[in-house]
Amino acid sequence: MGATDISFKRIQQLAIPAIIAGIAEPVLSSTDAAVVGNIPEFGTESLAAVGIVGTFLSALIWILGQTRSAISAIISQNLGAGTIEDLKSFPAQAVFFNIALSIIVLGGTYFFVEEIFTLLNAEGIILSFSIDYYNIRVWGFPLTLFTFAVFGIFRGLQNTFWPMIIAAIGASLNIALDFALVYGVEGYIAPLGVVGAAWASLIAQIVMALLSLILVLKKTSVSLKITFPFHPEMRRLVGMSFNLFLRSLALNAALILSTREAAALGKEYIAAHTIAFNIWIFTAFFLDGYGAAGNILGGKILGERNFKNLWKLTKKVSLYNIGVSILLALLGLLLYEPLGILFNKDPKVLSLFYGMFFMVLICLPFNAIAFTLDSIFKGLGEMRYLRNVLLTATVFGFIPVLYISKFQNWELTGIWLALIVWVAWRGVALIIKYYRKYLPLAT
Repeated sequence: MGATDISFKRIQQLAIPAIIAGIAEPVLSSTDAAVVGNIPEFGTESLAAVGIVGTFLSALIWILGQTRSAISAIISQNLGAGTIEDLKSFPAQAVFFNIALSIIVLGGTYFFVEEIFTLLNAEGIILSFSIDYYNIRVWGFPLTLFTFAVFGIFRGLQNTFWPMIIAAIGASLNIALDFALVYGVEGYIAPLGVVGAAWASLIAQIVMALLSLILVLKKTSVSLKITFPFHPEMRRLVGMSFNLFLRSLALNAALILSTREAAALGKEYIAAHTIAFNIWIFTAFFLDGYGAAGNILGGKILGERNFKNLWKLTKKVSLYNIGVSILLALLGLLLYEPLGILFNKDPKVLSLFYGMFFMVLICLPFNAIAFTLDSIFKGLGEMRYLRNVLLTATVFGFIPVLYISKFQNWELTGIWLALIVWVAWRGVALIIKYYRKYLPLAT
């Protein structure tokens, strides 16, 4: 078996489809936010509700969706080591493991939804809208995790094309349904408001799950027929997933705390924060495309034990992503005002957004470094270290800066300063680890 191809062309073949696939989930949430934020009546309250629920659901999806990275790492490493034929029973067991986790978490949160959103400082009509939106959209949660598990299989097999097709169809369908169901179609569909946005997302998630099932069976040799005993790699999957689970708890603690503090400032503040957060998430998943290429190729290279190639790959995808982050920041500067108007027309909301959006743009180069190395380390199976980095970044970086900023009354700017410190901490810690462990192996 020859060395893994890490040419510019090969990286683009993996990264560009991964970018399109990766932005599907933030597109679902961002489209919901943009459409409901422009409802003539209660637009600001609707935007606030979608922001609160979107943050909570994203937390659940990111916590459990990390199994996608573990599945991809195990498959790609076995592919590089030439032992892929030994994994026949593993994919089906991994997929059903993901579904079982999602059902457990769904059951554990569904009956406490009012208490959860009250804890996030939702009240009055915002709380009512949040519950209405969540009670429909939450049923797409197991479907999303099934889709993520299938994406992990495709990634492990060095294929990002079919996940791109699935995600593009789902995102396009969601956008079309958002406009039809939220605003209504005269003579055919009555305007459903926030509830319509939830139905649009759920239908899109159903379609994506069905497409994932069909394509993984048709386009790969993978069988989803569960067989026993458990494959030996399942123990490693559970261990990786547990570390990523703890890591994601820390990650989402930061994101939920930021949303909670923004909501405590008032409805216009949480609406402005929601706009910024949706743009940040969109760019984060955009940057994750090159990280995905590093993840996919890095795992295979590790299986080959070719550390010189690993170092070359790391340099390439990191530089590509820094370049992309700079372009995104420049685009954000050019579209500074139109981006706000896209989501909401309330003058106070827009004033608050314009007063802090520069912080989101400052964060982008830090995102590029942190997210690229984060993805590469997942491909290398370094889940324990990733867990420790997120825990320390959250406890010793994000939380102190957040509450110092609150004491100083820096409002949304302070919240985003805490997020910048949080991301930068992660990037620096991963650089140090790479230079200490993997660079010596390459030389």
